Formats: sequence, C-alpha cells, structure tokens
Amino acid sequence: MESGKVRLDLYNNSWYSPKAGKLKQILWYFINVLFFINPFNPASSLKVLLLKFFGCKIGNGVTIKPGVSIKYPWLLEIGNHTWIGENVWIDNLVLVKIGNNCCISQGGMLLTGNHNYKSVTFDLMIGEIILEDGTWIGALSLVGPGVNCGTHSVLSVNSVASSNLEPYTVYRGNPAIAIKARVIS
Repeated sequence: MESGKVRLDLYNNSWYSPKAGKLKQILWYFINVLFFINPFNPASSLKVLLLKFFGCKIGNGVTIKPGVSIKYPWLLEIGNHTWIGENVWIDNLVLVKIGNNCCISQGGMLLTGNHNYKSVTFDLMIGEIILEDGTWIGALSLVGPGVNCGTHSVLSVNSVASSNLEPYTVYRGNPAIAIKARVIS
C-alpha cells in the first residue's frame, strides 16, 4: 500500500453498526425527511411522538422546530423542557444525551463522527456527545465527537467545541476557548 496518500477505495467501516435493522433505518429516513427536515411541519408534539416510536428517550415539554435532521433517534436521549431550533443537525452515529432545559439554536450541529486524516484509509472515528442540564449551543455552532458540555455551559454563535466545556462557562471561537463565567441571576 502506498503511504502518504489517502486511499478512499480502501475505506471500510463495516465494523460500525447503528444498532437497528435496515428496515427501521429506511423507515426512519423517510419519517425524518417528511416530518423533521421538511419546514412545512411545525408540529413539535407530532415529532416528539415519532421520536418516541423510534426509540428516543425524550422528556416533557420538548420543542422541536422545523428543519431538524436526526440521524438515529434510537441513539438519542433528550431531557425535559429542551429546545431544538430550526435547521439543527444531530448526526448521532452513537449516543447523544441532551439534558434538561438545554437549547440548541438555529443551525447548531452535534456531530458524533469524524475521520482520521492521518490514516491512509480515512478511518471513521466516533464519540458520544453529552449536553448536561442548562447547556446552550449557539446558532451555527458545532459540537464534535466525544465532547461533554458541562452543566449550564454556553457555546456562543458560530463556534466549534472540539474538547469538553466546563460548567457555567461561556466559550467562543474555533476552536472554542473559555471567555468568561456564565452568571445566572
């Protein structure tokens, strides 16, 4: 094998399984397109019922806006009174846990997968994401694989969290750095 060059023809993620059969995955694909990604369906309560039906553990008072895309609801847990804004993408190849009273603003992304850019075969790498209670992910921000956002942490607009966020701390930038304490009065 030639070193120093990526060989996507050798890429193999056959080890990965989303923990559901093909029929369930196909059914979810169409439900996601018709009822979640589709901006003409504003009914949050219907989305909550569909998520529960497909195995999501979801609390009370959850609001899901139009344009949301969720990869696998059976790998998703959402606490009480959490808001998921327009055009949020939850690309959960593995478990994503979202606590109580969290907010993921418009265009936010939770990405549990990435690729090893050092590998000739561009290997898939995955890691769970945890948003602890009271976390706010700002508009157009991204949380990467394996990141734990501590309780009441804030990832401000258009920022990238590639490492853990400390509780009650506001982060900004790419990569996100702590800029101040979050004081709630």
